Amino acid sequence: MSDAPKPIALQRTPLFDEHRDLGARLVPFAGFSMPVQYVGVIAEHMAVREAVGVFDVSHMGEFEIRGPDALAFLNWALTNDAAKLRVGRAQYTMLPNDRGGLVDDVYLYHPVDGQYQLVVNASNVAKDWRRLNALAANFDVTLTDRSDETALLAVQGPQAETLLQPLVTASLAAMRKNDVLNTSFQGSPVLLARTGYTGEDGFEVFCNPGAAVEVWRALLAAGAAPCGLGARDTLRLEAGFPLYGHEFSDDLNPLETPFGFAIKLGKPFVGREAMSERPLERRLMGLVLDARGVPREGFAVSDQYGEVAVTTSGTLNPTDRRGIALAYLPLNLAHPGVNLNLLIRDAQAPVHVTEPSFRRAMSPGDASSKQPEAS
Repeated sequence: MSDAPKPIALQRTPLFDEHRDLGARLVPFAGFSMPVQYVGVIAEHMAVREAVGVFDVSHMGEFEIRGPDALAFLNWALTNDAAKLRVGRAQYTMLPNDRGGLVDDVYLYHPVDGQYQLVVNASNVAKDWRRLNALAANFDVTLTDRSDETALLAVQGPQAETLLQPLVTASLAAMRKNDVLNTSFQGSPVLLARTGYTGEDGFEVFCNPGAAVEVWRALLAAGAAPCGLGARDTLRLEAGFPLYGHEFSDDLNPLETPFGFAIKLGKPFVGREAMSERPLERRLMGLVLDARGVPREGFAVSDQYGEVAVTTSGTLNPTDRRGIALAYLPLNLAHPGVNLNLLIRDAQAPVHVTEPSFRRAMSPGDASSKQPEAS
């Protein structure tokens, strides 16, 4: 008899069979079996940049918030100002801890009066749920985990509106970035948001899991390319968007990033004093490799005196075939044009510092949704 632990069964999204039938390479991610690629990361990345792709992001978590104190609770629990979130709008925000770091970065939706929806990273669903319920103890509010009742598809790319419009009843041209509304997708009720995590225009379609296959097949039939987690990561990194567990964590200071616009220090929120009192010693910046090579997470960054940082994310950018990475640099080096070195396979490779976006991309507050991981 073997004492080896039994493997933990992976969860499956409602589209698991669709991915398998399309020949996707499936990998474990956040407890789910997810497609990392279909025909290849580069081709899928470029499909989103040049036309339109669709991602299954049903592994993300969705929490519903209702009750007389819903707004007060959200303004206490989250860093952004939920009071400015009108019905029919969404905003990028953060779930802080007590010591100035983040439990998660999230997206808040206000689809109808009296109801909010929070989309959280798949890997953080359990800890976010515990945190929010602990904070809700002193508020008249009802939290409901809708994660298992929700499928989520992201339709992303410059042709997203053209492709999606014949399939839904809402006028997409009238929707601005971060607009959210209830509509019908070929007869099935959906919540539609003009949000995404790729730096492109696009929409996210929240639907009943039972309708997910029909929605997926209709999008593919209309010409959307199926895309996996690999392209989702290269797209978000090229756009300079953060990924929890890389650019954000329980310990990293979000005020040392370009995403401080989602932190409203002028209002009370849990952990505000700890966050605002932390010294700003570094800045999240981009690095572009000036030689051949592929940066990855955890590579040492150095100046002439020695190591100054490690990369938080890195990849070969499919758009221009150059190595790109993100890193928290000391303030004296956190300026575009500064020349540094990156240790790749025991050799120093030259890099130069840029703003942490490698294309003309919208900020997460304009165009990105978490799920978020995005993930």
